[in-house]
Amino acid sequence: MHAKDILIDAYGRIREEVHAAVDGLSPDLLNARPAEGTNSVAWLVWHLTRVQDDHVCEVAEREQAWLSEDWHERFALGLPPRDIGYGHTPAKVAAVRVDSAELLTGYHDAVHERTVAFLRGLAAQDLDRIVDERWDPPVTLGARLVSVVSDDLQHVGQAAYVRGLLEATAC
Repeated sequence: MHAKDILIDAYGRIREEVHAAVDGLSPDLLNARPAEGTNSVAWLVWHLTRVQDDHVCEVAEREQAWLSEDWHERFALGLPPRDIGYGHTPAKVAAVRVDSAELLTGYHDAVHERTVAFLRGLAAQDLDRIVDERWDPPVTLGARLVSVVSDDLQHVGQAAYVRGLLEATAC
């Protein structure tokens, strides 16, 4: 099995978990935060998708779906166009409100398709390409792609946990 096939599988698992975390949730539950200063399901899924869109597009040297496919306009969050949620204060987290699960999964699916298309075009040696020299050791493409997988899986797990908390208290 080629490493790119493992990465394609990993990103596919993120997509599956994103759908499981948001499908069927009302806007109220998507945007609810279980306690002051915590993240909503909507913010977590928006953020993990923004990270994937931003980071993969950077190494693929192409424009983000967020901007090129007008997702920024569809979400209408009032944030700077390149904001990915990193360092958001509780007030900014609360301001990320999403009208539907379909909007979140639509954006995630668009990013996923672009990510998989990029991965399919990789050769084994491409994963050794240095993509970020600000670190010691410098970051390879393979390491960056695995880093995004790790970050996204953590956040989608958080979203599933928050969903469970919210559904348990809504009963």
